Amino acid sequence: MTAQGEGAEPGRYAPLRKAESHERFRADLTRVIDLLIAGRTSAASAMAAPADTGEAAAMPALNFTDLNGRLVRPRDLAGKVVVVEFWATWCPPCRITLAWLGELQKSHGDNVVVLALAVESDEALVRRLASDLNVPLRWAIRSPAMLAAFGDVSVVPTLLVYDTRGRLAGAHYGAPPTLHQDADATITRALGRR
Repeated sequence: MTAQGEGAEPGRYAPLRKAESHERFRADLTRVIDLLIAGRTSAASAMAAPADTGEAAAMPALNFTDLNGRLVRPRDLAGKVVVVEFWATWCPPCRITLAWLGELQKSHGDNVVVLALAVESDEALVRRLASDLNVPLRWAIRSPAMLAAFGDVSVVPTLLVYDTRGRLAGAHYGAPPTLHQDADATITRALGRR
C-alpha cells in the first residue's frame, strides 16, 4: 500500500504527523480491535501484519551518516547480515528490542551489522536513548530516502533481516512474545548456520 505519484508519501501511515495518516491508522486499528473482539484472531493478525507489506526484497544501496557522524555505505555492509530495526522513542517494546539487539551485535561481532533507524522521533530523544542503552548499534534517524528505499514500513517496531548477499531473509512486525526468538532464528539462518 505505497502511495504513488508526485508529492505522494510512501508508506501506509507515514508520516504520522499528518491528520490523514492518523485517521487511516485509527481506522485500521479500530478494524483490528473489532476483529479481535469478534474472536477472528487470524484475520486481525493478517490485517495488522500483512504477508506482503512492500519491504525491499534487497538491502537498499543507501549512503547515510549515523548519529556518530560515521558514513554507512553499501560496501560497509557487503557480506554481512544486516538487521534493520525501525523504532520510535515513544515505543516501550522498541527499547527492549534495541537492548537485545545490542547484545546480539556483541555476540555476532563483525558478521552482523544492526542499523537502528528511528522514526517519528526527536533527534535529541534518540541520542539520549542511544546513550542510555550504550549498545554498539549504528543509530540514525530515518530519512525520506530511507522510507522510500525500504518500502511500506508502517509499524514500529519492524525488524528486517538481510542475508550476506543482501536479500531479505525475514521481516518481523510489532513485539509479539516470540520476537527475539524468531528474529534470532532468522539471523542464524541468514548467517548460514542451523
